[in-house]
Amino acid sequence: MKKKMIVKWTNNVVTGILMILLISVATLVIATKMTGGQPEIFGYQLKSVLSGSMEPGIQTGSIIAMKSANEEEKSNFQAGDVITFMGEEDNLITHRITEIASTDSGVVYTTKGDNNNAPDSAPVLAENVVGSYNGFTIPYAGYIINFAQSPNGSLLFMILPGVLLIGYSAITTWRAPANSGR
Repeated sequence: MKKKMIVKWTNNVVTGILMILLISVATLVIATKMTGGQPEIFGYQLKSVLSGSMEPGIQTGSIIAMKSANEEEKSNFQAGDVITFMGEEDNLITHRITEIASTDSGVVYTTKGDNNNAPDSAPVLAENVVGSYNGFTIPYAGYIINFAQSPNGSLLFMILPGVLLIGYSAITTWRAPANSGR
């Protein structure tokens, strides 16, 4: 009797985890498609860190939560704030503001990676700021996200949860008549 309850409880837990995984992946895919590839969760975008310029505070391969900045906020950051901005080659960079200047073009930030020896060569126009880093980091999860965004990874993460759920359901259904006779 006790063994049956443990097996039933385990089955429920595994089924619940697989369902949550399947629903989470589907929700993330739908949100990504609806927002043009930039899903937001409670006003935050999750970004993968690809370099070690902000180590040790932000490790390579981490995921960071970045709060999107509106037009007014883009000009109101302070020295010491960590911002994410569009770089010269349309890549996102997350660095710390070291200096702020007002020019004819508007507010300009001098930035530097915490692990870099010198400030960035090009100042950042306030209009190029995408958002600010709030301190939330998930170490190494960026490697998984980068793999998931690759063609093989997206196929794996889209199909695997469904296949696991169907396989687990088939095994549970197949074993049910065998266990009911006891």
